[in-house]
This record gives sequence, structure tokens and C-alpha cells, in this order.
Amino acid sequence: MSPYALSMLMSSLAMGTVITLSSSHWFLAWMGLEINTLAIIPLMTKMHHPRATESATKYFLTQATASALLLFSATMNAWMTGEWTIMNMNSHTPTTILTIALAIKLGVAPFHLWLPDVLQGLDMMTCLILSTWQKLAPMALLILTSHQLNTNLLTLMALASAIIGGWGALNQTQTRKIMAYSSIAHLGWMVLVISFAPSLALLNLMIYLMMTSSMFMMLMALNATNMNKLSISWLKTPTLAASMMAGLLSLGGLPPLSGFLPKWLILQEMTKHHLGALSTVMALSALLSLFFYLRLSYMISMTSPPNISNANLAWRKKNNLSLINPILIVLSTMLMPITPMLLM
Repeated sequence: MSPYALSMLMSSLAMGTVITLSSSHWFLAWMGLEINTLAIIPLMTKMHHPRATESATKYFLTQATASALLLFSATMNAWMTGEWTIMNMNSHTPTTILTIALAIKLGVAPFHLWLPDVLQGLDMMTCLILSTWQKLAPMALLILTSHQLNTNLLTLMALASAIIGGWGALNQTQTRKIMAYSSIAHLGWMVLVISFAPSLALLNLMIYLMMTSSMFMMLMALNATNMNKLSISWLKTPTLAASMMAGLLSLGGLPPLSGFLPKWLILQEMTKHHLGALSTVMALSALLSLFFYLRLSYMISMTSPPNISNANLAWRKKNNLSLINPILIVLSTMLMPITPMLLM
């Protein structure tokens, strides 16, 4: 892909997200989401592989369905209230359709089936964009309308996402599918608390973006698309492998790493609203995710194939870490000291 086409597509991605984030009219928000979708599809198909074409087709059909539902709910709400304002969604049926549309766009269970298949057919950079940047606009709409959405429906979807996100990754060997199920599980925690404390959902989103970005950058540096390549990463780049192990444990929510911070605050908020049983189930579902993150960490640090000659010299010859990746690694593992400021 030529640099001019790539810069145009990346600018369109940024413009679509900014339009949605800054709009107060449903039509402008829908237009920003459509620009986002149309801009990322050429990035998906730049590999010229049948698997990439299949992923782009699945993504387009799913996002088109979600956009149609969103426009239908906005039109129905305008018919009932006479306004196209995003903050004015008072009718039950439009808000239910809107919740389903945004869940499809984000990949929240039970509308999650497209996400692992789409990510598996893409290269790592496009997976990074799809797992981070493409979540911003739908999540912003969800936060803006959170006080008007159906809390019971959001809770059910959050519970299903946390369980399916942890359960689905248990027998996966491809790192892109593991990251897809990780995204589903983290979205479950965000959707759970979004009706009670949108600021906590925003904090969870920010920490998720940092952790996922650093993890995809490390996977790109190691060219690790499956578990077998992860198992020899310590022999090739010990520093990067150690950083990846810390990042995986942070994604699993193991204290005292940064991934534990949003889960701790969300469980605390749930218990304040006397939702002890729901908090217990969510905490138990987090153990499923923690299990496969620990398994990956064990594979990186404690297992290695028979020694390869001069393999331990490869990391000294070439350092694949970019400038921004060490910063993301530190932020995604060492944010716990700021917890007192968040609780004030």
C-alpha cells in the first residue's frame, strides 16, 4: 500500500472517531462510525490473502448491521421525542435496540462471534487498530447514553462477556484469538459498571488500551502468532520476553499490577450497590482469564526447546523495542500507586 493511501486511511480513521466523539446529533455520530468502518476495510485487505478478504467481509457485514440498527433506533427515538439529541433517549424500545447495536460494534457477548474470526485473518498492526482505536467511538456513545440504557440487559451482557471471554480462550493456541477473547472479557467489566460509575468504565478502557497496545507491539516484535513461537521467545529476546510476561499477568488482573486496579475498583463499586452475588461471579470469571494468562507466562519463562546455537546472542544484535513500547509496558504494569488519587 502506498504511503499516500495509508495516510489517507489513517486520517479517515482519526476523523471518523473525532466526529463521533464531538457530536451531539445521532446522524453525525452514525456518520463518524461509518467513516471508521469504511476506512479500516482497505487496511484489512492489504495482505491480498483469502483469509484477510474473509475477515474484511465478516467485519463489513457485522458493522453494517450494527449501523443500521443504530440508525433505526435513533430514527425511532426522533419519531417519539421529536429530537435527534444523543442525550435524549427516554423510550424503552429505542434504547434496547441502541444497546444491541453498540454491543455488536464492540463485540460484547452474545454478539461476539465475529471478533475472534476477524482478528485471526489480519496482520498484527490491523489487529492492534481494531482492538484499540475502533473501540473508542462505540464506547463513547455507550458512556454518553449509559444513564438511559437498560441496566438489566447491560448486566446480562457483561456477565456473558466475562464468562465467554475467559472460557473461550482456554483451548486457543493462536495469540490473535487469545487477544480477541481477552478483549471480550475486558469489555464485560466495562459494560458491567457503565450504568453505575461511567468514570470507572472510562478508567478501565484507558488501562485496557495501554495493556493491549503494549501486548500487540511485543507480539509484533517477536513475530509470535502462536504459542510455539512464544515458547522460544526467551531464547531470542530475554528482555522482551520478561516484559511480555509482566504484561500478560497485568492483563489477567494479578495484583499489584495495573490490570488489577480497574477490577478492584469495579468490584468495590458493585458491593456498594449491594450486588455481592454478581461481584462474586465476575471475580470467579476473572480466574478463567487469569488461568490462560498464567499458562502463557509459564510457557514463556519456564519452558524452552533444546538449546539452539547462538540463539542467546540474537537479542544483542537487534533490539525490536520501539520508543513508545517501554512507556506502555511501564504504564500497563505499574499504575497501582495512583490508586489513592482515584479513590479521593
